[in-house]
Formats: sequence, C-alpha cells, structure tokens
Amino acid sequence: MIYSTTDTIPGKEIIEIVGVVTGNVVQAKHIGRDIMASLKSIVGGEIRGYTEMLTEARDLAIQRLVASANAKGADAVVGIRFTTSAIMDGSSEIMAFGTAVKLK
Repeated sequence: MIYSTTDTIPGKEIIEIVGVVTGNVVQAKHIGRDIMASLKSIVGGEIRGYTEMLTEARDLAIQRLVASANAKGADAVVGIRFTTSAIMDGSSEIMAFGTAVKLK
C-alpha cells in the first residue's frame, strides 16, 4: 500500500477515489511515564517516554488507516493528515485520515 501526505503519487495516475479512510488510537498515560514527566519538567529536556508513546500511537493509527484502505480495495492513500485531541484527563486520541484511491 502506498500512502503519502501529498495529493498525488509521482509516476502514478489516480483513476478513482474510493473514499475517506481513517485510523485512530486513544492512548492513556502510564503512571511511570507521568512520574518521569514530572521530574523532567523540573529540569527540562525531552520526555522520551511520551515521545515513544506518541510514536507508537501514530504508527498504529497509520496501520489502521492502511487496513481501512485495503478493506475498500484501494491501491493508495493520498493527502494523509494527523490530528490529536484530548478525550479525557490523562488520555488523548491520534487520528490519521486521508483519501483512498485506485491507481492506473
């Protein structure tokens, strides 16, 4: 599956728009990460636990987006974007969305 943030795939022609596809994950904080984040906020610097958590969540959202596109018979997903939102205190959602297309 080809997927891209661009609206086209170089060297390929889009022949059909299949529809919008999404992939999302809601991630909750881990108490250990919260403790380390609190300590890190005192001295400053990257909070690696959160960086890793968000990277894993983003990767899972992309996997779900691709699975959704595959289920619709698409060859590619173009125009991929990401959004985040707070669901409740201590958790957030990462959503990937784009347009599933068929290629020539």
